[in-house]
Order: sequence, then structure tokens, then C-alpha cells
Amino acid sequence: MLEKTVRINALFDFYQLLLTDKQQKYVELYFLDDYSLGEIAEWFNVSRQAVFDNIKRTEAMLEEYEQKLGLYSKYIARSELYEKIKTDSAHVLRYVEQLETMEEGGISEWHLKD
Repeated sequence: MLEKTVRINALFDFYQLLLTDKQQKYVELYFLDDYSLGEIAEWFNVSRQAVFDNIKRTEAMLEEYEQKLGLYSKYIARSELYEKIKTDSAHVLRYVEQLETMEEGGISEWHLKD
């Protein structure tokens, strides 16, 4: 569950502006503030099932945005490259070239090449 929460929080950071205000609030309360479904339902005067359904739909939307736009996976790939650059100065030029290619949108698969 922790991995899922971390992933949803990360996706939310990237795509929250694509969600409705209500979706944003539900995700914030549930995943960031750790409110229960019952607490959120009380807050909005709706059923727990309505909150659950909304959160599940929103999770699916966030995953779909990531599948289409890939902002989070690109962020992870960049972070990995920056770390490799810091620790492996012998290959810095190759890593910088990979970063430049990423920035230009030239890599369709975001995997490091050693």
C-alpha cells in the first residue's frame, strides 16, 4: 500500500491541475492527509462508496495521464541520470548526451544506457 500511496502522490504532483477541484480535494485528503473514506464522506456529506468510487476513478485518470504523457517516468529517468553523473564521472559526457536527447524528446523508452 505504501508504494501505491507514494506513486499516487507523485502522479498527483505532476497532474493535479488536470483534475477537478473535488478530485483534487479527495486525493489530498485520502493520500496526503491520510483521512479515511468515512471522514471524507462526512466532510462532503456523501456516502463512503461515492468517495471510494471517485478516488478509484481519479487514480485511473492519473495512471492514464502518466501513460500518455509520461512526466513521472521522465522525471525518474532524469533523476537516475543525474545520480549517475554525480557518481560516475568517467561516463559524464555520455550521460549528458542522453539527457540532451531526452530533453529534445528523442528517447521513446526512458531507460538508462550504460
